[in-house]
Amino acid sequence: MNYGYVKVAAAVPRVKVADCKFNASEIEKEIIIADGKGVQIIAFPELCITGYTCGDLFAQQLLLEEAEMGLIQILNNTRQMDIISILGMPVALNGVLLNAAVVIQKGRVLGVVPKTYLPNYKEFYEKRWFTSACDVAENSVRLCGQIIPMGRDLLFETADTTFGVEICEDLWAPIPPSSTLALQGAEILFNLSADNEGIGKHNYLRSLISQQSARCIAGYVFSSCGFGESTTDVVFAGNGLIYENGTLLAANERFSFEGQVVISEIDVEHLRTERRVNTTFAACHANCVSALPVRISTEYVNSRDLNLTRTFEPHPFVPQGIALDERCEEVFSIQVSGLAQRLVHTKAKSAVIGISGGLDSTLALLVCVKTFDKLGWSRQGIVGVTMPGFGTTDRTYTNAIDLMNSLGVTVREVSIKEACIQHFKDIDHDVHVHDVVYENAQARERTQILMDIANQTWGMVIGTGDLSELALGWATYNGDHMSMYGVNASVPKTLVKHLVKWVAEHDMDDASRATLLDIVDTPISPELIPADENGNIQQITEDLVGPYELHDFFLYYFLRCGFRPSKIFFLAAHTFKGMYDEETIKKWLQTFCRRFFNQQFKRSCLPDGPKVGSISLSPRGDWRMPSDASSEMWLREVEGL
Repeated sequence: MNYGYVKVAAAVPRVKVADCKFNASEIEKEIIIADGKGVQIIAFPELCITGYTCGDLFAQQLLLEEAEMGLIQILNNTRQMDIISILGMPVALNGVLLNAAVVIQKGRVLGVVPKTYLPNYKEFYEKRWFTSACDVAENSVRLCGQIIPMGRDLLFETADTTFGVEICEDLWAPIPPSSTLALQGAEILFNLSADNEGIGKHNYLRSLISQQSARCIAGYVFSSCGFGESTTDVVFAGNGLIYENGTLLAANERFSFEGQVVISEIDVEHLRTERRVNTTFAACHANCVSALPVRISTEYVNSRDLNLTRTFEPHPFVPQGIALDERCEEVFSIQVSGLAQRLVHTKAKSAVIGISGGLDSTLALLVCVKTFDKLGWSRQGIVGVTMPGFGTTDRTYTNAIDLMNSLGVTVREVSIKEACIQHFKDIDHDVHVHDVVYENAQARERTQILMDIANQTWGMVIGTGDLSELALGWATYNGDHMSMYGVNASVPKTLVKHLVKWVAEHDMDDASRATLLDIVDTPISPELIPADENGNIQQITEDLVGPYELHDFFLYYFLRCGFRPSKIFFLAAHTFKGMYDEETIKKWLQTFCRRFFNQQFKRSCLPDGPKVGSISLSPRGDWRMPSDASSEMWLREVEGL
């Protein structure tokens, strides 16, 4: 099963200018390598059979005939291979010469795509030799003894995907041919290029390809010529780049003196999901596409097992390196701005927040502090309430008190023990039975206290629950589930600790920093069950519901990408190999699917809160799901793994 992945390659072979036989042999070598690695479609540079820098030699009949002989050589020697190859060569047609891409498979030419936009400025003089596709009326060409479909609107269909081709300068045009091809159904776009190097040009190229693949919601495979092209005036680095919806999947080594093949897998299933969800894409199709494309079917049937070469981040919500600092700053700023607007609009005089000494309430408190500072309000208007209960440990209690004191907020302490004991007597519940009644009564008592203090102080209760807890329903209905504004509502658990650590390192004094870093290292727990005999936390959330790094991985691919459980399992097993065995992954994936469905009722009445990333579970925005939807199909697929 290939799970919607199409294995593609960008090849940069060695080249000798005007030596078609040599070039054809080098191209064959790269095709054989790629075919052996299960590549389905491979792209080569612009005019790779002749070399791009032939200049006025393109007017020589011998060169054109040898180019066709080189193509015949490649066709004959790859006849038994399923791989589809896209090659660049000059093609003569009725007195004009075309700079063309030739798509071949199993000894047959499938189609010819001529270049649309010919650069004729600075170092480029292509109009001296070639004619644009716009100026050609014919829709077929004779090549290698075949009558071949020809046009810039050709779409090539395999059993797994549909792809289109453009050539170098086409991408630089205000409206590239690839935009139209994508709207007509191309999921992967191939560009055969001869892009010379210059200071800063490579970064611009990457940005250009990234943006085009993102706008088209497509895969984009770029192959540009390299070593061996003439260096009379310019140098070619040999860029092989593979993008998917704006993200770089693979890149080769630039300025290599040897031939290279860079390989990755493009997830066309994900692209299809993104296109269905993005209504603007469909609107552009209706408004911008008039002519019907020419569709060409291939013989490719993918019968090989998928061998992934691309990697996946185990923590998709948490970037690496300097990008993490940028992410934390942006998320924190969104949280602060969202809360500031709500406080100003409601004319609230205080922000009331329950402080447990855990990560989520700590992050929410830090958001409140930054918000009050930016508004120029006294931190004394932040009412931090610690509410010790039956499971509160000395570590979390001390951290809660120390943090509030170091931040200079108003500190209140209200024990919930006596109130809960009285409540258990009122409803005739044994205080020694540590069941769901025992746990939820504490959560609801705390929420009642916070709401009443907010009424006392003309304030708002600030919610602390995060995105991961909302996905799993790991909150007490009308308990910690409820607030007046939830600042963490779309922040995943795996990012929360990085946010707290980032604030500690960038915006805190030594005392606050030490407390915050200890909170980061504290096991995640609701602390609703009494501690053990040594005073340590006995109720560890991840022992009960599963590792949050797995659940955030499941959540990302379930919501962001719309993947089915079997594909999520496949990716998790690939990504977490050596960390979790397949049985463990399956167990917690089953938990995720079951809880995500049966806990929707809690999300259906979710308090307001700011969206900070690509995923939100707000019933008013990103996620509108009936509370009584069946999880049967998803669970059945997990059970069959």
